Amino acid sequence: MKQIAFLTLAALSSNATSYEETLYPNWRQSFTIKHEVFREKTEIQDLVIFDNENFGRVLALDGVIQLTEADQAIYHEIVAHVPILEHGSVSSVLIVGGGDGGLLREVVKHKNIQRIVIAEIDPEVIAMSKKYFPSLSNGAFEDPRVSIVIQDASQYVKDCQEQFDVIISDSTDPFGPAQVLFTQEFYGDCKSLLKKGGIFVNQSGVPFMQADELKLTVKNLKPLYKHCTFYTATIPSYVGGPMAFGWASDKKYRTSEETLRARLENVEGELYYYTPAVHKASFALPGYMLSMMK
Repeated sequence: MKQIAFLTLAALSSNATSYEETLYPNWRQSFTIKHEVFREKTEIQDLVIFDNENFGRVLALDGVIQLTEADQAIYHEIVAHVPILEHGSVSSVLIVGGGDGGLLREVVKHKNIQRIVIAEIDPEVIAMSKKYFPSLSNGAFEDPRVSIVIQDASQYVKDCQEQFDVIISDSTDPFGPAQVLFTQEFYGDCKSLLKKGGIFVNQSGVPFMQADELKLTVKNLKPLYKHCTFYTATIPSYVGGPMAFGWASDKKYRTSEETLRARLENVEGELYYYTPAVHKASFALPGYMLSMMK
């Protein structure tokens, strides 16, 4: 789930028929509100859940679109299936954040995975998702392979004695409480929990609009791992171009499309976005991103 909570609060029109995102100071996107489902405005946060004709149910927090029913599968499938299928023999996965359950829904589709830990700081995120977005997790929280840890993830990875094949940081952007999840210390703690050949992945914002986020990820990941790069996906409600996902491992992976297709046979359920061809293409980066990585 993506979030930036440092700009102005969301603007709901006086007749509450539209929602204007305030993520960027010089650019806006607006959603018509078919029906407002829930709203909680306090001194701490402004949370709105509403239905939109094209995007379905939408979750927005502090002026920023967090997820929509219509395109959430793109984000969750590309974050989950790329590292798991690239690795090829994953038995254990750690999810940092991800309390909405969308990423977990995709991870449990892998029949060969034996253990999944999700470290989420806020139990209310899980409760809210189950109530207002039940199809998002689709029962994944009840999968017997899943362990839910309610704890600050930065402390969890520091204290954890368990190791994982894949660690996915499904955090918000590097502001406020999530800032620690983009530090070299956090990345180093995660590396200590990876098995040999393990892969670390994290969401790294929309580089065209959030260059500093990508540069921060490079700066803090590169000194720790032999191989550090990004892959991308275009998610319509996260405006500004393709979204980047950080990739780090001490093993260099070059899995063929044919092998990915064979591994996909062990994934249960239908996929909306992911294909082996999309997987391979997602690592082809535009020139402006390559320049930022230097």
